[in-house]
Amino acid sequence: MQCPFLNRFSANYLRSYAEVLYQSYGTFCPVVGKTINNAAEKKLSLTTSVQFSTMATRSYSTKSYSVDTNSSMYDVRGDHGNAIAAADPNSTFHYEKFFNAQILKKKRDHSYRVFKRVNRLAGDGLFPHALEYSAQTERPITVWCSNDYLGMSAHPNVKRKVKEALEMHGSGAGGTRNISGNSLHHERLERKLAELHEKEGALLFTSCFVANDSTLFTLAKLLPNCHIFSDAGNHASMIQGIRNSGVPKHIFRHNDVNHLRQLLQQVDKATPKIVAFETVHSMTGAICPLEELLDVAHEFGAITFIDEVHAVGLYGDHGAGVGERDGVLAKMDIISGTLGKAFGNIGGYIAGSSTLIDLIRSYAAGFIFTTSLPPTVLCGALEAVTILASEEGRQLRSLHQRNVSYLRNLLLREGFPVEDTPSHIIPIKIGDPQKCTQISNVLMDQFGHYLQAINYPTVARGQEKLRLAPTPFHTFEMMNVLVTDLKKVWDMLELSTNVPLTPNGCMFCNSDNCWHKDNSPDLECGIPNCPRLEISVAA
Repeated sequence: MQCPFLNRFSANYLRSYAEVLYQSYGTFCPVVGKTINNAAEKKLSLTTSVQFSTMATRSYSTKSYSVDTNSSMYDVRGDHGNAIAAADPNSTFHYEKFFNAQILKKKRDHSYRVFKRVNRLAGDGLFPHALEYSAQTERPITVWCSNDYLGMSAHPNVKRKVKEALEMHGSGAGGTRNISGNSLHHERLERKLAELHEKEGALLFTSCFVANDSTLFTLAKLLPNCHIFSDAGNHASMIQGIRNSGVPKHIFRHNDVNHLRQLLQQVDKATPKIVAFETVHSMTGAICPLEELLDVAHEFGAITFIDEVHAVGLYGDHGAGVGERDGVLAKMDIISGTLGKAFGNIGGYIAGSSTLIDLIRSYAAGFIFTTSLPPTVLCGALEAVTILASEEGRQLRSLHQRNVSYLRNLLLREGFPVEDTPSHIIPIKIGDPQKCTQISNVLMDQFGHYLQAINYPTVARGQEKLRLAPTPFHTFEMMNVLVTDLKKVWDMLELSTNVPLTPNGCMFCNSDNCWHKDNSPDLECGIPNCPRLEISVAA
């Protein structure tokens, strides 16, 4: 007769988690429990003490865990991949035990990730809705955390271009750019991106992670005696490229111009230097003092590498990013951007001088030795870039900023801990990974809102948050429902007792008694030049 508990799991799962299941549930099993009791009576030790040495910087601390090892002793070390070495010189490395131990560490500190099973919808009028399958049943939800900021993945013209490319060229690129993978579509998109950023050239990569990693690594290795100055808040892709290059690096405080100056002063002006930073921070929503950072870098003879990933498509008259908005494109030496966020496709790129682009094209392994982007992506991305550089793009950006302002003001008015940010990203500070995940799960399971919990390692421990990214297609009604449901979840989880369930006050001036409320009771918007406000004033 099969065990009614164990037969629910696959053989691979049981092999990997047998020890955990045995220790956690063995005593409750009428069969295994007898074995445990008999062993206890005979005073047989079924577990051994395993010493986990965890390296923190240059010091070691020791923790003891109880693991059933069948009388074998293991030494689990925190250095160089946390290698598990068997005490018996004739035994082999226990890979599955090691893998399982690493996963359990993630689960214990609540940084283990469980992906939501979500199919976004792109039919007419369906964005930003989706179908969710986490509970094994299909149900509709509203997505609030996508980086498809302007809904370009669902734009009818973008979809049409993708479909045409698929019918004409097929689904794949065919190879690297050097071996049958280069096309007119690659070159057209690169020219368009160079034009967008007012540069001589641009170069496409399979992702912006690869673009950042490959460019910084290659440039730092080629420049003689190069030093890199990196913002403390830089993305993992930039950090990896800098770290792998092995060149001397200097970390300046996030968006701190004076600290950057102090560090630059310590290196000879004639030494090649790269200053790398982001314009819009992906998690905090902060926008850097761009021109000041550029001026300080150039004052000390550095070349600048600016990540505009969360800004392209969203800022500037043509959607070229914060650099265009602030009128400093000419001062930016190397710009990296993505096709996978506001442009609604996938892939990354850099833009800069023709010589710089040719250098990276010729030396960067991340560009040379990988299959190029397929025609479907290239044609869809080119259409998206073109749309967002047009009047339609300017209208979308205006609606986007309107909705961001409305939702941020509504959340602030209702007492939620919204972090102050000047960008389109709205972070709600939680500071606890378990609570953050709970909020996200309840919102999804009970109210149909997909709002992803952001935990370590995406953010530092203690900085856990919910990250909202409203689009031009989230209506006022949808945002009102979200905030109402969020307050219910806050109450259910007892996160705060001073967040009212009934909205009060005016969204425009954030006070209970005001001209707007008395003369326009249905006013629900804190947006400058709001049509409702203008109508009420005209009346």
